[in-house]
Amino acid sequence: MSTQVNAQKPKREWCCERCKDPINIFVPDTEKVYVLDGDKIFCGVHCRSAFREYIPVKLAKTGGAIKYKKQKQMKKVLLSTIACASLALAANSDYKYEFTPLFGGALSEHNTSLPNHYSNAGFALGFNQTDSFIDQVEVGFTNTLDQVDYEYVTSTNVTRTFTNLIKEYSLTDNTSLYSLVGIGYEFFSNDDDLSNENSFFGNYGLGIKYKISEQVALKLDARHMIETDHGDNNLSYNVGLSVPFGEVAKAAPVVAAVAPVVAKVAPVEAPKDSDGDGVIDSLDECPNTMAKSKVDSVGCMTLVNLNINFDTNKSNIKDSYNTRIVEFANMLKANPKLKATIGAHTDSVGSDAYNQKLSERRAASTVEALKALKVDASKIKAVGYGETKPVASNDTVEGRAENRRVEAVMSK
Repeated sequence: MSTQVNAQKPKREWCCERCKDPINIFVPDTEKVYVLDGDKIFCGVHCRSAFREYIPVKLAKTGGAIKYKKQKQMKKVLLSTIACASLALAANSDYKYEFTPLFGGALSEHNTSLPNHYSNAGFALGFNQTDSFIDQVEVGFTNTLDQVDYEYVTSTNVTRTFTNLIKEYSLTDNTSLYSLVGIGYEFFSNDDDLSNENSFFGNYGLGIKYKISEQVALKLDARHMIETDHGDNNLSYNVGLSVPFGEVAKAAPVVAAVAPVVAKVAPVEAPKDSDGDGVIDSLDECPNTMAKSKVDSVGCMTLVNLNINFDTNKSNIKDSYNTRIVEFANMLKANPKLKATIGAHTDSVGSDAYNQKLSERRAASTVEALKALKVDASKIKAVGYGETKPVASNDTVEGRAENRRVEAVMSK
């Protein structure tokens, strides 16, 4: 039955049973493994591989050797902590989960007694995060594809489980970098060798992700793993095809309520009738109609009351009516197409013959006043109607005064 060298205190100088090299077990070489079988001891440098029937036992280490390894471990952990502190922010996914089969390998440190390189495979399941500092929580495992031979005696399977926090950095629409940091636990199916025991490890790494399609992405990454027990280093690399699933239900777009736009309608102005004759300007062919005049459908005057009243038995126009005469003269000059028949009237006082002559004189007096204002004589003529066309009763003073009038009948 094999025992540890330091389980009993042998003499200071020992020799390898095979090569006879002297061995000072109290100043051990950390690269050697010493095997004791009864009272026989073998050095690992020259002879251990020739005696595979001996079960490897743990190397007796002095306090100095152990202290040296702890210092080496602390340095690695410190460097790893500094590297992991550089993680930054990125974007989140539209899916809840991501499944990634992994294929790759690992590069081992020499003091693990494992081959420098071996292959492994596994898978990772990602839980995508929203509204969070990180983008994904990854859990998974890898396992060696075949048993891995120890350097000297036997072989083992290596299984690693891990949990990592992942952050993505978008480069293009289809390409992104990602960084990861986390912890894991590794299992050895045969951990009899001193350098390989089941233990926790920390890891960090970088990778690149390329979206082949909406449903498949290619992932490549490298991860530095550091054992918490001995501080041994392993570098793993992985390639995988990730498949997202569990699409996140997208909230219906929020449409802001839009207040109804009420167009300001300019008030519609009533059609203008500048001269007040009852015909709008757009249809009025005879603008500037005199007030209280009768017009036709196109706004041209047909009858104008000049509002000239004469004293009884008089035909002269009083100065008080000059304004009205001037207004009528200007209207005729402004409308060359219009002609006017100036008709004068009397009340019923006096004989018919006398009143006829009186009305003719009054009409002629009005025409002369218009001519004096430069109205073309060919456009105006005088007609007397006597007392034949009263507009009011001749029984009253007021009525008779209204009947003593001058009107202009207009024509074109």
